[in-house]
Amino acid sequence: MSLSAPLVPAPAESAPVFSVEFFPPRDIAAQEKLVRTAKQLHGLHPHFASVTFGAGGSTRDGTMLAVSLLQKLGYEAAPHLSCIGSTSESLRDILQAYRQAGIRRLVALRGDMPSGMGDMGELRYARDLVRFVREETGDWFHIEVAAYPEMHPQAHDPEADLNHFVEKMRAGANSAITQYFFNADAYFDFVDRAVAKGVTAPIVPGIMPITNYTQLARFSDMCGAEIPRWIRLRLASYGDDKASIRAFGHDVVAALCQTLLDGGAPGLHFYTMNQAEATQAIWKELEC
Repeated sequence: MSLSAPLVPAPAESAPVFSVEFFPPRDIAAQEKLVRTAKQLHGLHPHFASVTFGAGGSTRDGTMLAVSLLQKLGYEAAPHLSCIGSTSESLRDILQAYRQAGIRRLVALRGDMPSGMGDMGELRYARDLVRFVREETGDWFHIEVAAYPEMHPQAHDPEADLNHFVEKMRAGANSAITQYFFNADAYFDFVDRAVAKGVTAPIVPGIMPITNYTQLARFSDMCGAEIPRWIRLRLASYGDDKASIRAFGHDVVAALCQTLLDGGAPGLHFYTMNQAEATQAIWKELEC
């Protein structure tokens, strides 16, 4: 499929679509925790659950195991698939395995290069992966891609970053999930600029519940997600008071979610960090 292919139209939705994200468990205890969390969140009836895929495919087996567990619990599972460091043959094998397992949704990402790995692989960008999936499997998969309202940390500038996003959509993606953010204006501005370039597919905001300030600050510094100064100062002021951090974080993120939904966001995608309570509390408070 060429970059000049028509953009996929957005499906008609009568209500916002909610989804959740998990990461693969690394041991039995983590696997048991994932099952407990997934059972708790399943009662909220998420549209699907995505499962992350480690740098260079380092969690490939764990991702497949988590997908299988989630399917058994009644979820529509959407595994992440990254192309960095992967061969066409290995990607073809993964796609075949997912088709045989009845998977109908993927999150297609460029991915990160693991430390010490020098070979970028045959496919270097997410748009290449999207095109490859379409060439190999036609319309079997609903393909999600990533969007960066505050710009990908490795992008040259906002316009170049937006153009890369548009290319992914033109390559055959059905919808997008954003990196998390705490500034609703950044999301609305990104969507407006994408629409101006012809994107009509849903762009769903990614939501990160705030439960641990140190962890959040580390993640945000790595991925380029801005924590507004006033939020950082408030979180830092609580020190080791976990209850206050959680309470303040809940108020901030719940208000953000409501603002996004009121502004027309097509849904919300929660980065659960394999924990249920914060996502449950926010979800139940929303007016939708």
